[in-house]
Amino acid sequence: MDIFMVGGTGLLGSEAAFELIKRGHNVSSIALPPLPIGAKIPKDMKLIFANYLELSDQQMKDLMFGMDGFIFAAGVDERIEGTKPIYDFYAKYNIIPLKKMIRIAKESGVKHVVVLGSYFSYFARIWEELDLYHKHPYIRSRVDQAQMALSFADDNMSVSVLELPYIFGTQPGRKPVWTFLIEQIEKMNGFTLYPNGGTTMLTVKQVGQCVASAIEIKNNGQNYPIGYYNMSWKEMLSIFHKYMGVPNKKIITIPKFIYLLAMKSKVKEYKKKHIETGFDLIGLVQIMTRHAYIDKELVIKTFGVTDDDIDQAIGQSVKLSMDFIHGKKDIIDMRGE
Repeated sequence: MDIFMVGGTGLLGSEAAFELIKRGHNVSSIALPPLPIGAKIPKDMKLIFANYLELSDQQMKDLMFGMDGFIFAAGVDERIEGTKPIYDFYAKYNIIPLKKMIRIAKESGVKHVVVLGSYFSYFARIWEELDLYHKHPYIRSRVDQAQMALSFADDNMSVSVLELPYIFGTQPGRKPVWTFLIEQIEKMNGFTLYPNGGTTMLTVKQVGQCVASAIEIKNNGQNYPIGYYNMSWKEMLSIFHKYMGVPNKKIITIPKFIYLLAMKSKVKEYKKKHIETGFDLIGLVQIMTRHAYIDKELVIKTFGVTDDDIDQAIGQSVKLSMDFIHGKKDIIDMRGE
C-alpha cells in the first residue's frame, strides 16, 4: 500500500514507518522540522516538512492523492497545561484538523485510516461510575476525537483508533515523556512516595507493530484498547530506581486520603496561576489508585504483537530522561508530534 502519515518523524510515527516499510509498504509523511539530532528516521520514507494545522484543503488533497492508507500519529497529549478552556487546545491539535484530513482522505479514495488515540478513552467506557468523560478535558477530547474519526467508517473506508497506554522506548534527540516522573523521584529524598494502583504499557516497537497491522485491517470502524505489560506503580518504579542508580531506594505506598490532600493543594496552586490541566486533579486520584490493566490477548491475536524487553525499554526512557534533566543531551520537545 501507499501510506500517508502525519507525524512520521515522531517517536511512534517513525517506528510505525520502519515496520510498514519492512512489510513492503510505501510511506510518505509530513512533519515539523527540525529533525531530532541522531534520530533514526527510515531512509525510504518520503518526508515533506510542513505544519498540518496550516495546510489548505488543496494541499492536503495533493498529499492524499493516490494513497491507500492514512495514519495520524501527531497531536498533543495530556501533559499540556494552559488557560481555560484547555479542551479547546486539544481540539485545535487533535480533533479539528484530523476531521478535515479524514474527510479529504475519504474524498480521495483512501481505504484505510489509523488514528493514534489514548487508553483513557477505553477506561471512560468501562469505568462509567467515574464519569471520566465529563470530569477530564483531555479524556473528553480523546473520546470526541475517536467518535469523530469512527463516524467516517463505512464499507469503503476502514477506521481504526488505537487506544494507546504508556509507552516506553526512546528516539535519540527527542525529549521522553518521562522526565516529569524522574524529576519527582529525584526530589524525594530517602524514599519514593506513590499511590497504590498500576497501568498497562508497551514498548515503542510494539506500537509500530500495532499501527502496521491496523492499517492492513478491513473494518467498519473500531476502537482497539492496546496493552501488553501490566504493572503496579510499585513494580514500575522499582525498574525506574534501578536505572536511576538507586536500586535500594524504598517505595512507600501513600494512603488515598493523603494523595487526595496533595491534589487539593495542587488545585489551589493552579487556580492562583489561572491554569487548567487536562485532568481534574481530584478525579485523577480515582484513576491513579486503580489498576488500569488491559489483556494483551487482543493485540496478540488482532495485530500479531510479539514480546519485547520492557525492562530495557524503561531503562532507555529513564536514561535519556536523566540526560535531558542534567543537560547532557541536545533534545527537542515532543509537543506537536
